[in-house]
Amino acid sequence: MCGIVGVLGEHEAAPILVEALKRLEYRGYDSAGIATVNGAALDRRRAVGKLVNLGDLLVHDPLPGKAGIGHTRWATHGAPTVGNAHPHKAGPVAVVHNGIIENYRDLRAELAEHGLAAETETDTETVALLAQHFLQQGLPPVDAAFRAIDKLHGAFALAFLFEGEEDLIVAARKGSPLAVGHGDGEMYVGSDAIALAPLTDRITYLEEGDRAVVTRRSLEIRNDEGTRVERAVRTIRAEAARVDKAGFKHFMAKEIHEQPSTIAEAVRAYLPVGDDAVTLPDGGLDFTGIDRVVMVACGTAYYACLTAKYWFEQLARLPVEVDIASEFRYREPPVAARTLALFVSQSGETADTLAALRYCAGKAERIVSVVNVPESSIARESDLALPIHAGVEIGVASTKAFTCQLSVLLILALKAATDRGALTADDLADHIAALRGLPASINAALDQEPAMESVAKRLAEARDILFLGRGLMYPLALEGALKLKEISYIHAEAYASGELKHGPIALIDNQVPVVVMAPRDELFDKSVSNMQEVMAREGKVLLISDDKGISEAGDGVWQTIRMPRVHDSLAPILYALPAQLLAYHTAVAKGTDVDQPRNLAKSVTVE
Repeated sequence: MCGIVGVLGEHEAAPILVEALKRLEYRGYDSAGIATVNGAALDRRRAVGKLVNLGDLLVHDPLPGKAGIGHTRWATHGAPTVGNAHPHKAGPVAVVHNGIIENYRDLRAELAEHGLAAETETDTETVALLAQHFLQQGLPPVDAAFRAIDKLHGAFALAFLFEGEEDLIVAARKGSPLAVGHGDGEMYVGSDAIALAPLTDRITYLEEGDRAVVTRRSLEIRNDEGTRVERAVRTIRAEAARVDKAGFKHFMAKEIHEQPSTIAEAVRAYLPVGDDAVTLPDGGLDFTGIDRVVMVACGTAYYACLTAKYWFEQLARLPVEVDIASEFRYREPPVAARTLALFVSQSGETADTLAALRYCAGKAERIVSVVNVPESSIARESDLALPIHAGVEIGVASTKAFTCQLSVLLILALKAATDRGALTADDLADHIAALRGLPASINAALDQEPAMESVAKRLAEARDILFLGRGLMYPLALEGALKLKEISYIHAEAYASGELKHGPIALIDNQVPVVVMAPRDELFDKSVSNMQEVMAREGKVLLISDDKGISEAGDGVWQTIRMPRVHDSLAPILYALPAQLLAYHTAVAKGTDVDQPRNLAKSVTVE
């Protein structure tokens, strides 16, 4: 979940490293640091907290050198302190690391026997100590780094810098992503292309087990068997460099307001104008040979899968099982023949989801991924990767990626329904027309933002908030509660509305707002009954519905938010907007850090 960068350049490395780390800070912001080689000297600067603290330190205590590595940390082993901050240094070697070294305790004990004692609480320091140990045995830097890597168990992306070596970075990946950028007489290393986009548009992605020897004019890659290999140089899109707030106060606000355009882009990619059929890339997918779908994801992507379960089962009559990736991989479930394994991940690097995918490889009929990064590990290891076309998402709390995931999953469900003969041509045309009109409905929902901001100021006074939803709205209730927890730190829980009387109703009193997500659909009357149960116990109901639903809800509702009327199948995508905006404005009212909430990071690349 940390972010790492490396630079072998013609200019001072420190400002380049800090600027690149700014683009990776969504991966972690507990501490940050850089190290450079300047002549024979290897030195570093580190600071606790946000990256701005490191920038302030470098103003007063500059770090010269044109070769360097940097790191922004999400703490795993050891508290966020200067001592535990990366880069870690042991004698003539410095290391930055994203991942977890699982056998670091055994390695520490082994190194202590050679007189090399750890000084920090981190697992990463062990990597630097190992390299120092092999250097002391007379190995050259590259061999010392490789020998150290051979000893490691776990997941890692690593970059090594050596004293006196101004034209060398050794990099390696196992389980955590890492890319090498090609410049003009310069080379770069980064956790992802976002960090390197302002420096170069030519990227080589390291594969699982790869080790790279990087100089200003060369890149040598060896696989996990030690054989030299060639990896493709890819050209990344220019828009990957766009991480500005475009006049908004927060990235999250900007990304919420981008959803009409990002959803339109996703819809156009799979439903070309002038054609009433679903078009999938790379040969597509035929659902006639599929009897069952297994969907696996984490966090918000998991809720997207829960929503898609309704679509696949109702529209395509195709059984679906949805699993949390961290549970799926260790349960080792049987994967039957004619099963489609579907993996959803914004980053395409989510560690548990990637491990679940690898478990299904060779067992499932097809492996399909829904990702925002087409060059990611999950995309590359899938039989078919379906990009969601959301563009770069910087806010830690996912917004536009979630609605684009939903849009692509609905389109995929329509493809399944068509292939299986479960949907008539007229019904398919109705769904496609509704999807093409969705961006306009999203814009109309955004017009309700002032009302949502007003309600959010009241929600900010609560200690506990409940979310309720039925059918397609149940996963959206879960997502709404998650968003609120993530960025406002208010305790929130979500329940299927019908489960209220089976326990959660005990929590209801006049201090507990209850957010009910209930468009006027076939389940609306049931939702109203549940609202009445809440109001009978003095609960404060915030009803999110369309005009007809609000007019039929009756008296006693505390607050309402009006949504445009859309096709029932599109309601989860539309109702994500109030879930996001309520969380956003509640967090703003409480004064929390919206884009970088405490204890979280964007890309979860460790277990």
